[in-house]
Amino acid sequence: MNDTAQYLTDQVRPHHASLLAAFQGESDAAAVALKAALDVRYGPHPRQTFDFFQSEAPWRGTLAYFHAGYWQARDKSQFRFLAPDFLIYGIDVAFINYPLCPDVDLPTLVEAARASLPALLKCAAGRGRGGTHVVAAGHSAGAHLSVELALTDWSVRGLPASPVAAVAALSGVYDLEPLVRTPLNDKLGLDTATARALSPIHRLRGGLPPALFVVGGDETPAFRQQNARMHEAWRRAGNASETLVVDGTDHFTLLRALPAPDGLARRIADLLG
Repeated sequence: MNDTAQYLTDQVRPHHASLLAAFQGESDAAAVALKAALDVRYGPHPRQTFDFFQSEAPWRGTLAYFHAGYWQARDKSQFRFLAPDFLIYGIDVAFINYPLCPDVDLPTLVEAARASLPALLKCAAGRGRGGTHVVAAGHSAGAHLSVELALTDWSVRGLPASPVAAVAALSGVYDLEPLVRTPLNDKLGLDTATARALSPIHRLRGGLPPALFVVGGDETPAFRQQNARMHEAWRRAGNASETLVVDGTDHFTLLRALPAPDGLARRIADLLG
């Protein structure tokens, strides 16, 4: 199976269109029912906004969630339906939009996404959430961004220490080099050197927060390998890591594995201790 099949054509399933439509409908309902603060700005680009959902349970932390779309598609509004799965555990949720390629290049996109975290902390503090217990989380391209937040040197961005207490990465791409050989690169514009530089699997170090790397059991071998390699690399660098393959799920049905009482959301909440 070539890279285009592994990362694109064989990841698209016939039921995804109806599933994503259901996600949108549930997300629209969640935004109304849970009285979310929508489109909070965190930067000058029109897509530098986030939605903030506040838990009514005793506060434990904040989940910063980055959506899927290969850094070139989709929107936070499609994934608001995930909020209730975390709110019940006392975890506030921010769904974060970011600029897309090719409107910006990928290094600019990553830097723009980083700007969300200080703004999110300020928003949370204004609501009486005084701590910096952030779970950097995301799905697919968003999983890549969640790891980039954990790798960021926040001391040069005005924060005394990293606010990222844990990472929850679902179906991520952490080695971008295979994407150079696919049509996805038409908008990403990567060469081999740039793809490697933007691959967090090559930049791990000790002292990173605990992580959970999750993938669907029915995803392509490339996605399952990306997940396994990242988990092992995180551990080899001296950090705590768990991995989970959710049998019977693919790239998007994996998100249906989050609900309580025994879903992924509880596993992610447990990362906060």
